[in-house]
Amino acid sequence: MVSRYISCSVGPFLRAKAKTPAPSSGGKAAKKKKWSKGKVKDKAQHSVVLDKPTYDRIMKEVPTFRFISQSILIERLKINGSLARVAIRHLEKEGTIKRIVHHSSQLVYTRVTTASD
Repeated sequence: MVSRYISCSVGPFLRAKAKTPAPSSGGKAAKKKKWSKGKVKDKAQHSVVLDKPTYDRIMKEVPTFRFISQSILIERLKINGSLARVAIRHLEKEGTIKRIVHHSSQLVYTRVTTASD
């Protein structure tokens, strides 16, 4: 009876000691999730003054665009938003582009085609 008592009490202790996991193995509390910092977009360096090469480029290229808006000029010509609005108004006064949609926040223009007029 004594031998049975000793074997029962020692057995679980030895088994538990043999199955102890290594401290470096992954667990919920072992590693904290690392969140990414996210992607940071570089600040755009658009020109804010209308110089002669930019003016010539606007006068040559913009009337050939099918869809003309302030955001298109900003993206393609790398100019400021206020310069894009002024350029659009200037081209409309000259008659090289015509208005499609006039809304308070977005002005949409297209090139002038001779066949439709």
